[in-house]
Amino acid sequence: MGTLLAIGTKDYSRGPMKQHERAVISQANGVEDDFRGSNSGRNVVVLTREGWDAACRELGQSLDWTARRANLFVEGVNLTGQTGVRLRIGEVVLEVTGECDPCERMESAASGLCAALEPDWRAGVTCVVVSEGTIAPGDVVALE
Repeated sequence: MGTLLAIGTKDYSRGPMKQHERAVISQANGVEDDFRGSNSGRNVVVLTREGWDAACRELGQSLDWTARRANLFVEGVNLTGQTGVRLRIGEVVLEVTGECDPCERMESAASGLCAALEPDWRAGVTCVVVSEGTIAPGDVVALE
């Protein structure tokens, strides 16, 4: 069992990340107010603290998780290689559709970050929404 640590969205491509105290998650829009939420196959991007911390250690830097530009920041669950697995966060259920490849935007956050995110699915996972609802930091996260 794990925990949802934080929720983030952006209004447009390359826009600043905004953190939220709670969010509505829907099949049509992913995380409410995130411009990429309607993307087929990847409504929501989930990043683990463990993967992020490993990448930061490799870089020798401490970076805020929002530099990764993911939607949900969780700890205590292993998402490496978990394609097809369902992830319950509070009342919401997501299905992992695959590894989220780090993009060139990571290099603008820190030189070498893209390479540091490549091993062991450190860049996070893409998901589709199976069951809608409202989530907030502190919600329990579990693999189903």
